[in-house]
Amino acid sequence: MAKSTAEDPRRFLHPQTIAKISKLDLRARQVVEGFISGMHKSPVFGHSIEFVQHREYTIGDDIRHLDWKVWSKTDRYYIKQYEAETNLRCNLVVDVSESMHYGRGPLNKYEYACTAAASLAYLLLRQQDAVGTITFDENIRQIVPPRGQMTHMDAVCNAMHVSKPREKTDILGILRRVTESIPSRGMIVLISDFLVDREPLIKGLEMLCQRRHDILVFHVLDDDEMNFPFSGTTRFEGMEEQPNLLCDPRALRDGYLEALEEYLVEVRRGCTRLGLDYQLVRTGDYLDAILSKFLHHRMDVRANASRARNG
Repeated sequence: MAKSTAEDPRRFLHPQTIAKISKLDLRARQVVEGFISGMHKSPVFGHSIEFVQHREYTIGDDIRHLDWKVWSKTDRYYIKQYEAETNLRCNLVVDVSESMHYGRGPLNKYEYACTAAASLAYLLLRQQDAVGTITFDENIRQIVPPRGQMTHMDAVCNAMHVSKPREKTDILGILRRVTESIPSRGMIVLISDFLVDREPLIKGLEMLCQRRHDILVFHVLDDDEMNFPFSGTTRFEGMEEQPNLLCDPRALRDGYLEALEEYLVEVRRGCTRLGLDYQLVRTGDYLDAILSKFLHHRMDVRANASRARNG
């Protein structure tokens, strides 16, 4: 029996904010390929000229990089690897808690975060980089170790599928577990609404930084949370153990927006102090904002690594 769209974890690949795509197997491909086609040629795409090694061909690898000379001598398929293919191991850490399921637009925060993560995974796997996934709510939900084959895409998508999200997020405990789960230095992309207390959040990020990972933070908020457009008597349903509230939102709007701005400034400053690359995104933003930010961060990481080697 076929799964409904709401039950299919691959639904997160559907970028409704970018294009109307009907076939499931085209979703991530359309997001990433459409993004790449609109860019000038980037050094991240393609391969560097410095050959490093061979590795055995696996299903999903780009056959353009088969070494036919090796095949003629060994009758086995090997892929040429270059420096650009060997220097990135990325883990996508995605918040799937209850607060992430708010949203009135085409995608709620949960769906937007998972769509972004799936698109980043496709972007990485397209380059034959290794990508893994960790999802969390109250606890760690799924851990998928990094792999570099395109066939790994299903495992990444399935990790983000949540039947019933749990409530409160223990962000300090979660980031401690993430730190313990990723022993090798690499890149970490953290995607969350960060609706948590600021002190344990910053402490958790400090622990993550001690492993010297390259960390990119995407702070996802819904347009309603940023604008507070409500008017008239409104009943707000509490999430993550918060009580319901019946009130006139116009009386709360100024205070809410002031408190939100103070919170965002503190989170941004904390990330800056720790040397993390921070980006606030809204569910109404096109996904190319996330892809572009990730791409530029990756280019900066490579440039720094190259300077360190040559220095």
